[in-house]
Amino acid sequence: MNSKFDGSDVKILKKKVVYQGHFQLEQWKVKFRLFNGNWSATQTREIFERGEAVGILLVDIHRDQLVLIEQFRVGIAGKTGNPWLIEIVAGVIDKNEPLEQVARRETKEETGLEINNLYPICDYWVSPGASSERVYLFCGQVDAQCAKGIHGLTDEGEDIRVCVLNLNVAYHLLNQGKFNNSSTIIALQWLQHNEQKMRKAFLKNSNL
Repeated sequence: MNSKFDGSDVKILKKKVVYQGHFQLEQWKVKFRLFNGNWSATQTREIFERGEAVGILLVDIHRDQLVLIEQFRVGIAGKTGNPWLIEIVAGVIDKNEPLEQVARRETKEETGLEINNLYPICDYWVSPGASSERVYLFCGQVDAQCAKGIHGLTDEGEDIRVCVLNLNVAYHLLNQGKFNNSSTIIALQWLQHNEQKMRKAFLKNSNL
């Protein structure tokens, strides 16, 4: 479904950096085209500049297993949920870095595994009402037999535990609403609907 609007229907009047730390917060003044054809009044909005990232769902088709990770997430600390999340591998894209290179680098850093085959899933905006973050999702074939231990870059404060789940267990947890972060839910739902296609693709090209 296509919108009748595009980037020319937005006027960015002013940008100002209001905070610069681990992340950046900007304040924008904008106008945008209304559905009646007129321009909106000037709107002031805060934008969380998170950058772009890659997420990788790691699958071992030969063993019917997934490789996920567990790590602390500060955004949930102090809330009602447990701030240690079960997630897919993910990492921020460095400037002009190819997406597949990010996927392979982050997989090695966070799990110690090498990706054999990589297949694109989709890309999406995480929270476009307030954030610029965009995530590119992939499905990667790995050898789950080698998945174990604690990983991550100590200079980045990472402490990441590798988790291996049977596919049927992961689907059951998904259907029971046990996963609670968007990239993991989207990637698992995609695999649930495309598993047979991925089996054929990975088994055809696999060196494992």
